[in-house]
Amino acid sequence: MTGNTPLPAANVQSSGRRLKLGGRSPVCVGGWLAALRTFRVLLAVALAAILAGCVTPQPSVVLTGNLMVDGPNAIERGPAKDKVLWQYRTAAAAMRRCEFEMAKRYLDDALLTLGGIYGKDKSARQARSYFHEESKKTFIGEPYERVMAYYYRGILYWMDGEPDNARACFRSAQLEDAGGGDQSFAADYAILDYLDGYATVKLGGDGSDALKRAESFSKLSKLPPYNPNANIIFFIEYGRGPTKYAGGEYGEQLRFRDNPSLAKTATISVNGQQLTAGACDDLVYQATTRGGRVMDHVLGNKAVFKSTTSGIGDAAIISGAVLATGQQGRKTVADEVGLGLVAAGLLSKLLSAATTPSADIRSWDNLPRYLTFATLELPPGEHTATVEFQDAAGRPLSGMTKTVTINVPSEGDKIVFVSDQSVTPQHL
Repeated sequence: MTGNTPLPAANVQSSGRRLKLGGRSPVCVGGWLAALRTFRVLLAVALAAILAGCVTPQPSVVLTGNLMVDGPNAIERGPAKDKVLWQYRTAAAAMRRCEFEMAKRYLDDALLTLGGIYGKDKSARQARSYFHEESKKTFIGEPYERVMAYYYRGILYWMDGEPDNARACFRSAQLEDAGGGDQSFAADYAILDYLDGYATVKLGGDGSDALKRAESFSKLSKLPPYNPNANIIFFIEYGRGPTKYAGGEYGEQLRFRDNPSLAKTATISVNGQQLTAGACDDLVYQATTRGGRVMDHVLGNKAVFKSTTSGIGDAAIISGAVLATGQQGRKTVADEVGLGLVAAGLLSKLLSAATTPSADIRSWDNLPRYLTFATLELPPGEHTATVEFQDAAGRPLSGMTKTVTINVPSEGDKIVFVSDQSVTPQHL
C-alpha cells in the first residue's frame, strides 16, 4: 500500500492472492501474509524461550561445611535436580567413616535414578533443547562419576559376601565408561576388568580374559596375577579427583582441571608381610579421555545455534535499516520489507539471547584421583594392618598413615576399604 489515504472499497478488486489498488502497481500480499505468520511463530517461540528461562525458586539449604550433615540435609530438603549429586558425595564420605550402611542406601537410590533417567526425565529432555541450561537437568554425572557410583557399590556388595553382585557392578561401570553401550568408545579402566576377572575366579570361573584386558589397559603399574587363596582384599584410593570448569566463548565447553597428588603409592604392612600398591587408574585421565582419546566435552549444537542466530539477527537488522530509509513522508514497499527484516532480526537476537549453552560444572567433588588394590592371605582372627601413603620418591607422607584392625573370617573374603581421607583407626 502506498500513501496514507484509505482506499474506497470500490477501488479494491480481488484477483486470487493479488490485489489491484486503484489501478496502481499490483502488490503481492500473499507473501506478506506468510511473512506475518512466520513473524508470529517466531515471536511465540521467542516469548516461550524467555519465559522458560525464568528462574523457578528452588529450595535452599544452609551448608555447614560438614558433609555428613550437609549431605543428608540437601538430599532431604534441597533441589530435586541435585539429589543424586549429594547422594554420591555423601556415600563417598560415609565409606571413609566406615558407615557402610548409609553409603549403600544412598548409592542404591542414586543408581536407581541413574538406571531410569537418561532420555526419560523431563528436565533432561529440556536441558538438551536450546533454551534450558545443562545445570537445570537432574544430575547423574559424567561417565567417570557414574563409573565411581557402580565401583563403590561393587565394593560394598563384595564386603557383604556377594562377589557375583560386585562383578555385576564392575561390569555396569565398564558400560558407563563405554558410553552406555556406544561401541565408538572402549571401556579402559584397568581395575574394573581386573576385579571382574578376580570375582569370576573367586566364583570358580576362568577370569583370564578379563586379566588380559586389564593388563592391556594398565599404564601406571604392573598388575599381580590372581591369587584365588587370598582372603583379604584392600581397596585403596588417594589424591583429589578432577575439578570441572567451563570454557569457550559462551562457557559451553566442559573442561577439567588437574589436581596434583603428593601420594603416588600405598604400602600395606601386616603380620610381617608388606605389599606396595601402585595406582591402577587415574580419574583425571578417565575424565579427560574416552577410549584413550583426549577430548573436551563441547555442547557444540547450542553454541553454534547461539552464534548463528545472533549473526543472522545482526545482518537482518542492518539490511532492514538500509531498506527502510525511503523517501521522507512516503511509505514504500522497500520500507515495509526493511521494517520486516528489522523485526525478524530483533527476533533472531532474542532467540540467541535465550539460548543457554553453558556447560554443567556441578561435580562429585570428593572423589579420589587414584584407585588401586592389594590382596593377601591371613589366618582367621584379629590382625592390625597399617596403610602408608608415599610420594614419588617412596617417602612416607606425614599424617597420612592409616591403622586398620581386621577380623578375618574362617570362610569367605574380608574386604578392607582405605582412603587417604579415611578415619583412623578403623575396626573392620
